[in-house]
Amino acid sequence: MKLNAILIEDESNSREILRNYLAKYCPNVQLVGEADSIGKGLDLIEAQPLDLVFLDVEMPFGNAFDLLDQLPERTFETVFVTAYDHYAKDALNHHAAYYLTKPINIDELVKAVEYVVEVRQRENALGNEVLQSKAKPANGKITLPQQDGFQVLDVSDIIYCKADDNYTEIFLERKKIVVSKTLKYFEEALSGYAFARIHKSYLVNINEVVKYRKGKGGSVIVSNGKELLVSASRKKELLSYF
Repeated sequence: MKLNAILIEDESNSREILRNYLAKYCPNVQLVGEADSIGKGLDLIEAQPLDLVFLDVEMPFGNAFDLLDQLPERTFETVFVTAYDHYAKDALNHHAAYYLTKPINIDELVKAVEYVVEVRQRENALGNEVLQSKAKPANGKITLPQQDGFQVLDVSDIIYCKADDNYTEIFLERKKIVVSKTLKYFEEALSGYAFARIHKSYLVNINEVVKYRKGKGGSVIVSNGKELLVSASRKKELLSYF
């Protein structure tokens, strides 16, 4: 699969290095434009459909996050390329597919491109199919600790779980249960069932997913009509269930 990509980086030497690496090690990436500023980058993004944007974090008159904040709706994947490693959390919050630090490690660059290729291929394939889960029904029970004991719940009744600090909100068809356990606890407790961690805040029952939408990181709509964000780094795992 060919990926139409652009490179937004203010340093000409860095652009040249990445351009050469892509040409030599990632032949499925087709660079269709380069920009050395936020403004020019926005012009390139708005001028054509893209699969991938390589984006430096720090640039004159703004940074990568300023650019992405101006694009609330986007269908391309983003790979951050920066000399600083302290932007990783911000990159995750802006739905980056991958985070590369300079000097660029060729193996990591190839992994980043391969990840995007797999996600785009799966998205395109699923766009032409009736959505069918490969996951087995979540048959089983789980106990939920409460002040006066515990509640027994059928795992299949859980639509999704949402993190709330050290608590977890468990959403059923007609009600919500709040439990004093972290989402990580339920991720581990439900690991033998068809549940996927799609975001730092969400653990979803795969069999309750009724629609997938492309976007920043993407999103899913579950059976109760709620739309849940999908982190870009979690897309591949989620799509593998269908």
